[in-house]
Amino acid sequence: MGVVIPLEEGKNKPASVKPLVDLTKADMERVNQLILSKAGSDVQMIPEVANHLISSGGKRLRPMLTLASASLFGYRGDGHVKLATSVEFMHTATLLHDDVVDESDLRRGRSTARTIWGNQASVLVGDFLLGQAFRMMVDVGSLEALDVLSTAAAVIAEGEVLQLSVAKNMETTEDDYLAVIRAKTAALFAAAAEVGPIIANADKAGRAAFKSYGMNLGLAFQLVDDALDYGGKAADLGKNVGDDFREGKITLPVILSYRRGTEAERAFWREAIEKGESSDENLEKALGLINKYGALNDTISRAEHYGTIARDALAPLPASPLKSALMEVIDFSIQRVN
Repeated sequence: MGVVIPLEEGKNKPASVKPLVDLTKADMERVNQLILSKAGSDVQMIPEVANHLISSGGKRLRPMLTLASASLFGYRGDGHVKLATSVEFMHTATLLHDDVVDESDLRRGRSTARTIWGNQASVLVGDFLLGQAFRMMVDVGSLEALDVLSTAAAVIAEGEVLQLSVAKNMETTEDDYLAVIRAKTAALFAAAAEVGPIIANADKAGRAAFKSYGMNLGLAFQLVDDALDYGGKAADLGKNVGDDFREGKITLPVILSYRRGTEAERAFWREAIEKGESSDENLEKALGLINKYGALNDTISRAEHYGTIARDALAPLPASPLKSALMEVIDFSIQRVN
């Protein structure tokens, strides 16, 4: 079930995160060891819940951004490993909390922690991971890095609340939606990319470049994710196609289809999203309307726009394998719809 999203013809071979994975491999091994260490606890349920999600096969793109950006500016030390681990713990905590708020049953193709251990355990283990993240930030000893990541944590929480406030509201605008994903997703990408240059004592231009890169990469990444919910495959998504529809989430493909539709079609969206009439039959109709009004292609076009901004942010930096790998991550994030 889904809609095929065509990409431009004549593009080079598909982009990959492999160059970034290879360049950060040694440091990521240290991050993975620290993750296992800091997720440990005498309270047995804590490592059980944490490791269920930590071991579920995510690409760990965010911590790789921290490692790569620090290394690109010549950082020597172990602070970037601790900050990268902090970033991953923040992300994992957010996923644990998100699955409770969204009542999700599947995450990366596996049962969510909430379905196994319950909502209370998921929330509390998420809180534990946030606490461990902040302890590692303090260990690094950079007040600037601590400020950036703690600010991101607050912004992410604001984004969660903002998403709740617009949930199942078909009058949500594209600007409202962008505000949600800027806070919920892009803020952590931006912080992950910025703290590397901070601890490497890069100049303001270097910091600003990576903050912009991370923010716009995050926006592109989430836009593609939201398109994939209506145009991907369950095996690729790690969740069921149409989960956003069933949960009444207002994402850009829905917003565009609603705005462009007839009054009868808008009435359908209100019934389906606001009143929770999310049957398989209605999902098929929703997919048809999204396809009819080109909403997936336009969502991908928005992602490509932010990808271009991310690319331009790093353009002034000298050529290097790390820079090339970070550029390729942009293409990979967008090409996931292929």
